[in-house]
Amino acid sequence: MAIKDKSNLQSWVGQEMILEDKLRPEPAHFMQATLDRKPSLNAGDTLPPLWHWLYFLEAKPISELGREGHPRTGGFLPPVELPRRMWAGGRFEFINPLILGKEVTKYSTITSIVKKEGRSGKLCFVTVKHNIYQEGQSAVIEEHDIVYREDPLPDAPQSEPKPTSVLVDFSETIRPTEIMLFRYSALTFNGHRIHYDIDYARNVESYEGLVFHGPLTATLLIDLALRQTGKQPKQFSFRALAPLVGIIPFEIAGKEVDDSLDLWAIRNDGVIAMSAQVVF
Repeated sequence: MAIKDKSNLQSWVGQEMILEDKLRPEPAHFMQATLDRKPSLNAGDTLPPLWHWLYFLEAKPISELGREGHPRTGGFLPPVELPRRMWAGGRFEFINPLILGKEVTKYSTITSIVKKEGRSGKLCFVTVKHNIYQEGQSAVIEEHDIVYREDPLPDAPQSEPKPTSVLVDFSETIRPTEIMLFRYSALTFNGHRIHYDIDYARNVESYEGLVFHGPLTATLLIDLALRQTGKQPKQFSFRALAPLVGIIPFEIAGKEVDDSLDLWAIRNDGVIAMSAQVVF
């Protein structure tokens, strides 16, 4: 990676990074156990969609982490000064299956950096495009949206999203536990403290409890779609709308629309936490 001008965030557009890994079966086994399933995936099997997040992990020294547990920005990601970071959404194209036991390469490029003003203050959206190759062929193309936000003001009124009714064809209840959150953080080497440090989540980022992982929510939604249809997806997209906070059950649900499914994660108060769509 070339040295960038830290005073000019736009100079990070076009920044590239290449990572290599091997799709060992063990992380997939651990993920199956995290979802309360018996480990069954072996070398030669197809890796389930979005489980590539278990690979290409980077281990930065603790001295190079920010207050929230993520690596400090200014390396591959631009040095955004806003302190709160979260997944805003993503779009995926599944071209060829990823096969366990084989080498993989991920090419990552920052494609856009956009500053905005929202109801909660300043925002900065960073989009990263990942292209995962296996045996010389493109397998998965992912566009990952990251949003950076200001800290909430102590006396600022909390703007709660309103419940929204959706018609669904099927649904399941997810009952999160602290162990599930810990395991997924460990599997993805995600040090973000909102997922395991309740004092930090409450006192620094003003959540009422631990926060359920956005990527795990997306994984549960596409997994629901696969189990309902038995079909492999061609495309998938998701958008985070509201946090899943506290160890509180929530619903994952879907509705058939032609050759696609609309999907939602719905909090127990009726608020949609995530919307998604899968195309077969």
